[in-house]
Amino acid sequence: MTTRAASLQASSPPASSSPPRSSPPRRGRLRSGLVALVCGVLPVLAVLLVGAPPAAAATLTQVTDFGENPSNLDMHLYVPDTVQDEPAVLVAVHYCTGSGPAFYSGTEFAQLADRHGFIVIYPSATRSGQCFDVSSPQALRRDGGSDPVSIRSMVGYVEERYGADQDRIFVTGASSGGMMTNVLLGNYPDVFAAGAAFMGVPFGCFATSDGSGWNSACANGQISHTPQEWGDLVRAAHPGYAGERPRMQLWHGTEDDILYYANFGEAIKQWTDVLGVSQTPALSDTPRPGWDRTRYGDAGETAPVEAISLPGVGHSLPAGGMAAEAIRFFGLADDEPGGGDPGNPGEPGDADCAVTVTTNAWNNGLTGEITLTNTGGSTLDGWRLDFTLPAGQTLTSGWNAEFTGSQGAITAAGVGHTRVIAPGAAVSFGYQASHTGDAAGPSGFSLDGAACS
Repeated sequence: MTTRAASLQASSPPASSSPPRSSPPRRGRLRSGLVALVCGVLPVLAVLLVGAPPAAAATLTQVTDFGENPSNLDMHLYVPDTVQDEPAVLVAVHYCTGSGPAFYSGTEFAQLADRHGFIVIYPSATRSGQCFDVSSPQALRRDGGSDPVSIRSMVGYVEERYGADQDRIFVTGASSGGMMTNVLLGNYPDVFAAGAAFMGVPFGCFATSDGSGWNSACANGQISHTPQEWGDLVRAAHPGYAGERPRMQLWHGTEDDILYYANFGEAIKQWTDVLGVSQTPALSDTPRPGWDRTRYGDAGETAPVEAISLPGVGHSLPAGGMAAEAIRFFGLADDEPGGGDPGNPGEPGDADCAVTVTTNAWNNGLTGEITLTNTGGSTLDGWRLDFTLPAGQTLTSGWNAEFTGSQGAITAAGVGHTRVIAPGAAVSFGYQASHTGDAAGPSGFSLDGAACS
């Protein structure tokens, strides 16, 4: 979970000392245009490989000298042991006070990369407060300098070094990273195919001109524009661009008291205008308990804009299957590493797991015990189980697992003796929660993005 301190934006970074660099268009551009980025250095564990071909390494590694880096960001990279031919790339952007390694360990994107064969870039903000610049004039225009330019350089490095598919570059992030997701889609619509913003604000909402990185009016949901006004802010970031615009998935908790829920509606107005679709939903449904989903412009899986409202949820990290749903929105859930025949490992019923749960309630509190059984033929090592608490319940403590989230979507990860589950074996862990009347057990269990029986 993020905290209030984790959402304060730091002052904007210094502008680049070098002239802005133009990026080639996403469609049909030649990878040879990025040769200058190949001279990077990729640390793998304690061994420094300089100029060597990329090696498969299922561990988080730091990359230096990845290209133009006006705001001195750090870059970490996760490359699964087996990747797709011409793999997709996901940029996963952390919250304030966080880091790339913290976002790597606190979310499911690396495990999903193992399952589906894509590469993950984890940028790290290095200024005080570890927030990304989403407010300065430099950050809000294409190649203007600051953090977006540095992140674009990271993408170029991976495109060239790993032969990535330039039509399948995606970005996601939470809080400050959710704001940066909006910014990157505005600045580089020819680079990113889609984004998934968790608890962010619309592009340009956090804009300041006095060097401050914090905009209280935006954070408190007090800035409202017409759809066209919001859309014009995005279009002004890359004047004259007339090409394809990236699709957008938006997530927000109704009880968010850091970046208020009103920003969710404003972001829907912005991206429906940018993508030229109606603000009237083409689909409204509840794909999981506690998820209220609307799609705009199309009722199908590739809707231009998809928005998921989370009743009773505050300002928290992607959990409870949210990361897997973002991967589905990107179109990566059917991929298999190595470019084999497409499967569908992200659909319900495909995980080798079974779950039972018992609860014991009183007045306004309860305890729950969850038993996770490995029904497959392989050992589960380092598992992560997502589930959803009923509305009105708040997790207050737990044992025999590490929990992420306190309301709505929750993720439990094995620790110590519960980390490894042999085939046919089971582990149990528990939690305590408060409730406002609904003392039922959780629902929607999924293991590493696939539903359990």
